Amino acid sequence: MTQHARIKLTSTNLRRLETVCTEIKTIGDKAGVKVKGPLPLPTKKLKVVTRKAPAGQGTNTYDKWEMRVHRRVIDLGSDDRAIRQLMRLRIPDDVYIEVSLTQ
Repeated sequence: MTQHARIKLTSTNLRRLETVCTEIKTIGDKAGVKVKGPLPLPTKKLKVVTRKAPAGQGTNTYDKWEMRVHRRVIDLGSDDRAIRQLMRLRIPDDVYIEVSLTQ
């Protein structure tokens, strides 16, 4: 049974998340390791609705904001060289990464 690294990526910026995913895929392809993904997980939508008028006068108008949290999962075969290159990868501040080794 071989080990593989499961990489979970989370970000509110979809463009930066996709660039990190393609960099991880190129690392796996260059190392000759089996790569599965990136598999998109459901997007979380955090919604905030506030009333524009501070008091009761005026018509009922609302401001609506939404923040989307995008997530991806990549399974990478655990090769020492590939994992070392993954640790050296420059990741933007708004992309969160979690790496776990599984059986």
